Amino acid sequence: MSSSLATVAYLGAAILFILSLGGLSSPESSRRGNLFGMVGMALAVLATVFGPRVSPSGIAWIVVALVIGGGVGLYAAKVVKMTQMPELVALMHSLVGLAACLVGFASYVDTSIQLQGAEKVIHEVEIYVGILIGAITFSGSLIAFGKLNGRIGGKPLLLPGRHWLNLAALLVVIWFGREFLNAHDVQSGMLPLIVMTVIALLFGVHMVMAIGGADMPVVVSMLNSYSGWAAAATGFMLSNDLLIVTGALVGSSGAILSYIMCTAMNRNFISVIAGGFGSGAPKKAAGAGAAAEPQGEVVPVSALETAEMLRDAKSVIIVPGYGMAVAQAQHTVNEITKTLREKGVDVRFAIHPVAGRMPGHMNVLLAEAKVPYDIVMEMDEINADFPEADVAMVIGANDIVNPSALDDPDSPIAGMPVLEVWKAKHSIVMKRSMASGYAGVDNPLFYKENNRMLFGDAKKMLDEVLGALKG
Repeated sequence: MSSSLATVAYLGAAILFILSLGGLSSPESSRRGNLFGMVGMALAVLATVFGPRVSPSGIAWIVVALVIGGGVGLYAAKVVKMTQMPELVALMHSLVGLAACLVGFASYVDTSIQLQGAEKVIHEVEIYVGILIGAITFSGSLIAFGKLNGRIGGKPLLLPGRHWLNLAALLVVIWFGREFLNAHDVQSGMLPLIVMTVIALLFGVHMVMAIGGADMPVVVSMLNSYSGWAAAATGFMLSNDLLIVTGALVGSSGAILSYIMCTAMNRNFISVIAGGFGSGAPKKAAGAGAAAEPQGEVVPVSALETAEMLRDAKSVIIVPGYGMAVAQAQHTVNEITKTLREKGVDVRFAIHPVAGRMPGHMNVLLAEAKVPYDIVMEMDEINADFPEADVAMVIGANDIVNPSALDDPDSPIAGMPVLEVWKAKHSIVMKRSMASGYAGVDNPLFYKENNRMLFGDAKKMLDEVLGALKG
């Protein structure tokens, strides 16, 4: 394939990637967006493999790598459950970071690259920055993977003077960057490059370990952005225009998504990176009265009574949370929805932007269960409708329906926009126990007079509710 033809193929792939992002902006067009992305990636891979920069002798090795990688991808697609998607996404981000590191080191020791003067300096800056971002992405994503699948606790690890440690690490990285650029040969430049890589790996671990479980959806989108910039840096190292464009698209879209997620939690990006949210029981400010503490008793309800409340309602709003994902209850929820709608009940879903453990987690689960897109509403679209709802049913959610975010200025989640389910005529909260959510904050919703608690495994209890509705 000629150089001009490869350039045209790269341009076509870039257009398809842009169309893919546009398609992924809506559940209705997400399948088309995924298709555009897959076609664009296939076109990019073919243009690279058969392009002028790959020798015929190297194609066999590339094909072997493609078969191995494709096999791993197909296996993961078949065995990974929808509830495991957040940790799979984090793991994929780590691979992008690792690739950036390996390409950076390979590019530095590549003797075929002969540059002088400003071109040499620019290339070495690309290598240094690319490995820096890649190492942070790699180690940070691995820690996020561990937190999301439960192998690492969700509580933040807050080291004494951690911000000073981060500042010291940054200064050391800058100093070694100067040493790297002033190195006269590969051997003398390798030491500062390795030292920087180790510091970057430790920084990635420290950064994500200091972030609490309540901020994990933001962390996932943040690491998505980092992986994009790592890919863009790799593109600069390899002088590959498509990698630069694709990485910039992923990096910028991930940054925008991180901003949206932070806005949804009334948090700024710096406070998320600083960590600490979700560290345990809330600390009351001096003088905070006992009235700020939840008071009253919870009122349990049975599956049969829940079915009766749903059957008698004219309007029902369902709020799904991570508990629904863990119990794999989305298909039963869809059956309940269809049954109620057949009986003339208006059923809608309220989705908080940070429900679950990654952006769009609940939307993906409901789409998998074939819940109609037009009844799945975002928080801003439906929050004002709760006073008109007869029943608001919360399935495995906690922090996103906590009224203390609005009522208690001393709460760690004060100011966070939440779904105001307590304004419905009746609310039903499904939970295994009275345990707090990711933020470690008690929820006054449980004690309100119009609230009922349906305790137990979400799948089991919803199956009983469905049986009662049909019976």
